[in-house]
Order: sequence, then structure tokens, then C-alpha cells
Amino acid sequence: MSAIYDRSEVTRQIVSAKVRKGIKWADVATQVGQSKAWTTAACLGQMQMTKAQADVVGGIFDLNDEAIAWLQIVPYKGSLPTPVPTDPLIYRWYEIVSVYGTTIKELIHEEFGDGIMSAIDFSMDIDRQADPKGDRVNVVLSGKFLPYKMY
Repeated sequence: MSAIYDRSEVTRQIVSAKVRKGIKWADVATQVGQSKAWTTAACLGQMQMTKAQADVVGGIFDLNDEAIAWLQIVPYKGSLPTPVPTDPLIYRWYEIVSVYGTTIKELIHEEFGDGIMSAIDFSMDIDRQADPKGDRVNVVLSGKFLPYKMY
């Protein structure tokens, strides 16, 4: 196998092995010992893994030592290929923020004051919610509130 020049090559190897082996992200998360959302983000190149986590992922996806080392490097975060996403599912999230972003901002500021919701001290959960009119996607985002400081 040739040298790996960036993290995206490792992501391609992981996704290829996932498809080839029929692996579920939830099963990987269980073995890694982290949430399904964090583990998926890490495998897709958005989070830094510990050596132990990288070794587990390497074993699951048959990665070589160089690929395992790449999993432990702080990634360049944000991986959308275009400024406005073109994938329909990701575009809907863009649309949600475009339509409701000012509402979310206003309601957070009204409840907490001037500040932001952290994407660092953060958790996310995605579940299927049964509904007789068609199953629903239930997404819970939880981020620490960080107030702006005067200085």
C-alpha cells in the first residue's frame, strides 16, 4: 500500500471497509466505547482518536499502522465539499439553519443572554421515532452555553 498523504484517504478506507463488511456505526461505537455520533464523526475524519480508540478502529476496518496513526492526529474540521451543500439530506440541515437560525439565536439569547452554544463541549443523538404517519428523525443537540465576556 502506498503512503497516506491526508486524512481523507483514511476516511475512504474506512467507508470502503464498512460497505464491504456490512458494519454498522453503532457497532463500531460500542467497541470504541464512545457515542454513535462521536465515533461516526471520528471515523469520517472530524475528531481525534486516542491510541486505544484508533487501534480498535484499525482492527475493525483492517487499517495499517500508518492509517491508525492518522486517526490520532488533530483533524482539519469541516468537510463539506461545497459552500452550500448539494447532498439533499445535508442541504436540509443548511435550510433549517437558513430558515430557523435567527430564531434559534434569538431564543438562546433570550434564555441565556449573549453567548454561543459550544460545538466542543457538545453531544448529539440521532434516533428513529416511530410514527403511524411515517417514522420521524429525532435529533438532540446539546452544547454548553458559553457567555461572551467583557474585558
